[in-house]
Amino acid sequence: MLKKELLREFIRENNLTNAQELQQALKDLFASTLQEMLEAELDDHLGYSKYDYKNKTTKNSRNGSTSKRVLSDFGEVDIAVPRDREGDFEPKAIKKYQNDISGIEDKVLGMYAKGMSTRDIASHLEELYGMEASPTLISKITEKIMPIAQEWQNRPLDPIYPIIFLDAIHYKVRSDGKVVNKAAYIIIGVNIDGIKDVLGIWVGENESAKYWLSVLTDLKNRGVKDIFIAAIDGLTGFREAIRAIYPNTEIQRCIIHQIRNSTKYIPYKHRKEFCKDLKQVYTSATEDMALMELENLKTKWGHLYSIAISSWENNWEDLSTYFKYPEEIRRIIYTTNSMESYNRQLRKVTKAKSIFPSDESLLKMLYLATQDITKKWTQNIRNWALVLAQLSIHFEDRLDKSIV
Repeated sequence: MLKKELLREFIRENNLTNAQELQQALKDLFASTLQEMLEAELDDHLGYSKYDYKNKTTKNSRNGSTSKRVLSDFGEVDIAVPRDREGDFEPKAIKKYQNDISGIEDKVLGMYAKGMSTRDIASHLEELYGMEASPTLISKITEKIMPIAQEWQNRPLDPIYPIIFLDAIHYKVRSDGKVVNKAAYIIIGVNIDGIKDVLGIWVGENESAKYWLSVLTDLKNRGVKDIFIAAIDGLTGFREAIRAIYPNTEIQRCIIHQIRNSTKYIPYKHRKEFCKDLKQVYTSATEDMALMELENLKTKWGHLYSIAISSWENNWEDLSTYFKYPEEIRRIIYTTNSMESYNRQLRKVTKAKSIFPSDESLLKMLYLATQDITKKWTQNIRNWALVLAQLSIHFEDRLDKSIV
């Protein structure tokens, strides 16, 4: 710790009267100290001090310097990295390709994960920490995450996921000088222990069976051998794709989304009564009872709102899967609430970006946001022990293989 006399001397010499002046003085002191460290390193490497030619025993010598701007805890500082003629000097104080010598990198990534732009982050750092960091430097820091994101995207997965939730969120992305609609395909898996995890994010063309096929093929290549139940929100082309890769997987279409989609055709004056009658369908104890209630609904309302009712009839195969399961499993799969909650948080993060400059930019933000969101996913699904016991009966042979 510096003695009080030295601190007072430092304050007097720099004529410091406020915190801002102190910050600038410390920044200048830091830059000067760092510069001296680099010069001392080169002295040690060459074996003689600058201008001390009497003690020079090497053919190597100084060869000017290279300007470099680095991010420190005091903001951006400019330094001159000394060079040697033979080009084998490797400074330790600042590595050759190192541009950040602060602890601010985690703060930058954290703010980016919350959806802040590079300019907002630069402004925020200056206001809160008095640090100067250009948007370009902030962008370079966030770009470091791409190899990590790619490694995460390609990581091995569990051989069996009893339940998965699938969805696609649409964004505008610049591509070949045009702004196009792209879909971020997302899968959340529930593993044998009942813990949720985002299995991957794939940015590609708008929803189609072809693209879903590539997504599911990627899951298979990463080690997923079996999926019992897939809960979806009416995804285009998904049924064909899942049948091609996981033919034994059962599909459950989200009931909540189906209710929303069908009631948008019902005017306000009839909506309350219609929803009350519709509830008798999806809350029935068995599929047979549900079909009877659907017929009753059609008899009463079919002449007025045939589109709303035919939507249930046309999609019944995927809407009725949950009837074969006990209440504990039904509660998990009849709605994609887990995915909806996750999507809401993603949209909160990405809402400030109307257009992403590239697929990589979109994936980078979604990955960082996902890491932030999933930190809280530490508890298994409620009553999972009971759910697993029920699944072991319904999928006896398939589940036993994964537990053994």
